[in-house]
Amino acid sequence: MKQINTGIIGYGMSTTVFHAPFLHINPNFRISKIVERHDEKSKKDYPYVDVVRSADDVMTDKSIDLVVITTPNEYHYSLAQQALLAGKHVILEKPFTITSDEADDLMKTARQKKLVLSVYQNRRLDGDFLTIRKIIDEGFLGKLVEYESHFDRFRNYFKQNWREKDVPGSGILYDLGPHLIDQALQLFGSPESITADIRTQRAGGVANDQFELLLHYEYLKVTLKAGMLVREPTPRFQLYGTKGTFIKYGLDPQEGDSKNGISPLNPKWGVDDPDHWGTLNTDINDLHFKGKVETLRGCYEKFYENIYDVIVNNEELLVKPEEARDVIKIIELAFKSDNEKRTIPFESY
Repeated sequence: MKQINTGIIGYGMSTTVFHAPFLHINPNFRISKIVERHDEKSKKDYPYVDVVRSADDVMTDKSIDLVVITTPNEYHYSLAQQALLAGKHVILEKPFTITSDEADDLMKTARQKKLVLSVYQNRRLDGDFLTIRKIIDEGFLGKLVEYESHFDRFRNYFKQNWREKDVPGSGILYDLGPHLIDQALQLFGSPESITADIRTQRAGGVANDQFELLLHYEYLKVTLKAGMLVREPTPRFQLYGTKGTFIKYGLDPQEGDSKNGISPLNPKWGVDDPDHWGTLNTDINDLHFKGKVETLRGCYEKFYENIYDVIVNNEELLVKPEEARDVIKIIELAFKSDNEKRTIPFESY
């Protein structure tokens, strides 16, 4: 069995919650080095890890096969390019890059070097998303006419981190937008056009903290929305079709499980609270049904399971860079739509 030696650049929340725990429990990976500029917090969590101060210490280590990049967004492109040119497979925390041109450039390098390049679009493995995907695929709602997805929070103050400063790739559209956009593209493919309203609602803010995107399809309206001033919970998903409706509240529990120190190996990992199960109201085989639908278990661990299978067994990549690039294309067109106050056609690749 080949073990994938892995270097991680950055040790913020993305690493501690979404990457390191899954690499740690997977025997096919070994976290060799973690880049922390000032601290050695990772050493307390993973005593076997070599803490280094510079990304160069990872790039020049010939024993490292895979580099995971969890830095602020503005450094994604340069670090990924450096890693690929050094002969490393690369996983980027979302968003892929700031521009679609940067994404195309990285894809070109990865193809030339015959290396794996992927983006951590973990919300494809949320239990609620897996559930609505099955509901749609099984035709329980008939022909879907409207899909609305929210990722709302309430924080009426600023944390003063880079996401809320005036730097490239900051703001909620680059932060939460990739989750909602990627899920929509997975379900429905590329839209015909996009209309966007992007705002900074908190006084004194310099980065966007609220957005509403409308993705227009021939017979389907898709609304993607996120904000920082939503104190009363809104539905996470609302789906309307010719046969029925599905409404789901509550966020997938895996992020909370990880923050609470629950191991992904725990049988309770990713299991949704029954109070958050969605409500389905529809007709099934000429019978009217209205009731709760148990949420499928979330499974973030499958992301790195797939990465191993791709690197070692040449299997199909779960999150293809072309898909992640199209997410960035949507974000670019959303800013264009908001700036020009008009609907923008989506030009698919």
